[in-house]
Amino acid sequence: MADDGYNPEKSRIAEDTLADFLRAPLTGVLTEVPGIGPAAAKKLASGDDIADQVTNTFQLIGKFLMLKRNDDETDEPIDCPTHCDAFWHWLKSKGVTSYRSGIVMAIAEKVNTMVPGVYDACDFN
Repeated sequence: MADDGYNPEKSRIAEDTLADFLRAPLTGVLTEVPGIGPAAAKKLASGDDIADQVTNTFQLIGKFLMLKRNDDETDEPIDCPTHCDAFWHWLKSKGVTSYRSGIVMAIAEKVNTMVPGVYDACDFN
C-alpha cells in the first residue's frame, strides 16, 4: 500500500461507531457517515461542477461506485485496493483532510452489505 492512499489501519473510526452505521438504515444526511462532520460535508457539496457536488449519503455511495471503473489493460473491474485508493484520492481532491481512510472504510463496508464483493478487508492484510 502506498503511503498516500487508503489504509484501513489509519482509520480512526471506532469499531462500535462503524458497526452502528452498518446496521442503521441510510437517512441521506452526509454527517451520518462516520468521519464526516459539518466541515467535510460542506467541502463535499462544494465545486463548480454540479456532477462533482455531493450533498447526501446516496450521492456519496454513487460516487464510490462510479470510481469502480474498468482497468484500461484488462477491461475487468479494478481491484479493491485500487478502487479504495481512487475514492480516498477523490476525497482528498474535495479538500477532506481528516478521517479519509475511515470514510472510505465506512462507505466501502456499507456498500458491501448491499453489493457483496465490492469490498474485501482481506485485500489489505
